[in-house]
Amino acid sequence: MCEKMILSTLGHTWILDLDGTIVKHNGYKIDGKDTFLEGAKEFLDSIPEKDMVVFLTSRQEEARSITENFLIQNHIRYHAIIFNAPYGERILINDNKLSGLKMSIGICKTRDEYWNISYQEDADL
Repeated sequence: MCEKMILSTLGHTWILDLDGTIVKHNGYKIDGKDTFLEGAKEFLDSIPEKDMVVFLTSRQEEARSITENFLIQNHIRYHAIIFNAPYGERILINDNKLSGLKMSIGICKTRDEYWNISYQEDADL
């Protein structure tokens, strides 16, 4: 099943987990390097320049260099990486616009599965 989001044309903030979501879970430990999950790089490349990209990970601070080097080598644009996130749930709380535009979206994907999430912008939102 494909998750498809309909978004406004406003700038967006993407908050993305790394392991099991964008790259193979613990691949940097198991294989000695990160590898993108199928479709993840293409999805990241499709994020408009006007949008902000924040990665969130439970990786320890010691993995910062290998993580940042992987993203740089693959020309992945991002604004911040938050390391040492707890292993539990990630909770996003935001208020909706008075127009009715929903200001938060949450998607849980199966670990290490191909990237089957897409979006399109709708100028009417």
